[in-house]
Amino acid sequence: MKDVSIGMFIAVFEEIFGAGLFWGMVAVAGLILLAFVWQILREHRLESRRFLRAELWAPVGAVAAILFVQFVTNSGFSDIGGPIDVIVLILIGSAGAIGLTILTYVLLGLLPGRQKEAGR
Repeated sequence: MKDVSIGMFIAVFEEIFGAGLFWGMVAVAGLILLAFVWQILREHRLESRRFLRAELWAPVGAVAAILFVQFVTNSGFSDIGGPIDVIVLILIGSAGAIGLTILTYVLLGLLPGRQKEAGR
């Protein structure tokens, strides 16, 4: 385990979440990313007001991601043992915050009446 590679990370994540759940999460994240890129290309810009509204959901995404990982791995906050556990917890929260922000931006852009705002 001296060499760090993408394959090693995939194997670890498959062991933690199970192959089906891991690849399902990857597929959903990919679809959300494609929807975000499609919306940016469609509007030819990033709508700042919508993005600011979407950022308000970031703390919810961070907490949800942390609680989801705690539930799936059958561990709790009492199992946090050292600095690397805290770093991983921060990274999980950051991923959840970014993911929900992007998803919210896409959903706000798909709501009726929002396309007129973007065309101003």
